[in-house]
Amino acid sequence: MKKLLYILPVIALLAIVVIRLKSNKKTTEEKVYTYNKEQAILVQADTLRLLPLQGETIFSGNFEPDRETRISSETPGKILALFVDAGSVVNRGQTLVKLDDALLKLQLQSVDVQIEGLETDVKRFTVLTNADAIQGVQLEKAVLALKAARIQRSNLLEQIAKTTIHAPFSGIITQKLTELGAFAAPGIPLLQLTDIRQLRFTVQVPEQDLSRFPVNRSYTIHADAYPNMPLAGKISLIGSKGNQGNSFPVQFLVTNSAGQSIKAGMFGKVSLAESGQEKALLIPSSAIAGSGLQPQVWLIRNGKASLTSITVSRRIENRAVVASGLKEGDLLVTGGFINLFEGANVRTQ
Repeated sequence: MKKLLYILPVIALLAIVVIRLKSNKKTTEEKVYTYNKEQAILVQADTLRLLPLQGETIFSGNFEPDRETRISSETPGKILALFVDAGSVVNRGQTLVKLDDALLKLQLQSVDVQIEGLETDVKRFTVLTNADAIQGVQLEKAVLALKAARIQRSNLLEQIAKTTIHAPFSGIITQKLTELGAFAAPGIPLLQLTDIRQLRFTVQVPEQDLSRFPVNRSYTIHADAYPNMPLAGKISLIGSKGNQGNSFPVQFLVTNSAGQSIKAGMFGKVSLAESGQEKALLIPSSAIAGSGLQPQVWLIRNGKASLTSITVSRRIENRAVVASGLKEGDLLVTGGFINLFEGANVRTQ
């Protein structure tokens, strides 16, 4: 009887908890919003039709220096003097770095003394040989030794000349990679020299547009930083191998402005005007979903949304030219993409 008195309160408490949990679950379910997938989604749409190609096709790219090199020493040695710094404008042949050549000059003095002695020996042995006082082989050995010493002297002069490093072409020091007192060695860069008087401008062009870039004409290129400064460019290279998106590099040779305002690494654009005679399916770029490599758009078919893959041949301003995947008369979704899913019921406004 006593056990029953203890068990009954526990059972009653459990019953109360279960009832309360069921009540809370029902209340929560009533508050949670359940999306009705059958409800039609309001979207903006446009019927596709062939339109004349008018406007400009823009290809973006970046500027690179026509000539750039990292300067290193051909001979090892301690740096005694640095005549330039980052940002210095230098001319071809200007002295940039001076290395320690004291030891080489001492070796040169030693060789000069050796040559002086050998020249005296050759003169003396020549007189003695003509008088049959000595064998001719001694004169031959002295002559060969003198030639070897002179070659050694020329070698030392060449090494001494290499301790003075000159600019291989005119440009700007864009990087200083060493300091006074450091040790220079072959292959270790000391300075970076960049020439931006001539620039290379490179854009990636889809294969179907390569025919629009003949090499025998000039193109107008604008840097993004200086949109009101037109630059004349001529094609110097059309790539023979495309990237993963099947686009090919087209490179232009551009003469910089008088003040060299365009810097290496800046972005720019080259524009091609459309004639307006050709017609194509044009869609807003904002209607394209997916990646640049696999573009997709939403179409309305029988009142339902359908995600369709397309091929974009090129872009004209804020519109895309569709090469395949769409046809005239298709109903294209241009707005209201947030809740769209494959097969969703849609209605247009």
